[in-house]
Amino acid sequence: MSNDDKGMLHRGGAHSSPYPVSRLAPAFDSGELASEVARAESMLSARTGAKLRVIADQIKLLQQEARKVLADAKEEQTLTRAQCAFKRIPGRTYHLYCKTVGEPFFSMLAPAEWGGEIPYAFLGSYRLETDYSWTPADRADRPDDTGELVTQLLRIGGLASRGEG
Repeated sequence: MSNDDKGMLHRGGAHSSPYPVSRLAPAFDSGELASEVARAESMLSARTGAKLRVIADQIKLLQQEARKVLADAKEEQTLTRAQCAFKRIPGRTYHLYCKTVGEPFFSMLAPAEWGGEIPYAFLGSYRLETDYSWTPADRADRPDDTGELVTQLLRIGGLASRGEG
């Protein structure tokens, strides 16, 4: 609104007037308006705070997941760099030992196959996967339920194909 428009009267209907045009109109209380604005700002602040708390919780979960991914990658790197005197073949299980100098190495011999006392510290058995990742042998027989989880989520969302489920 320019300075020229300040003296202009509302020319539309009384129902669209920005100010009371009749003595019968409800009284305008600036204190009530101020408290209504304060309530609205308080509610806005509460909603914004709640949304930011949800985002902060998601950030914390993502940070935890990132730490887990980095720890898993470090373990994978240790396994990949372990000494090995034979060609590694995906699908086979290898047994990780540690020499006294702290160097890990893979052997084809399981702890029970040494025929007596194991000369090295046994660290664990791992299956080499086709993508050259390592799965601990005690988890190698567990089925991967990721595909089933995805199918369930699609079914819940109404997106599963008719041949599934």
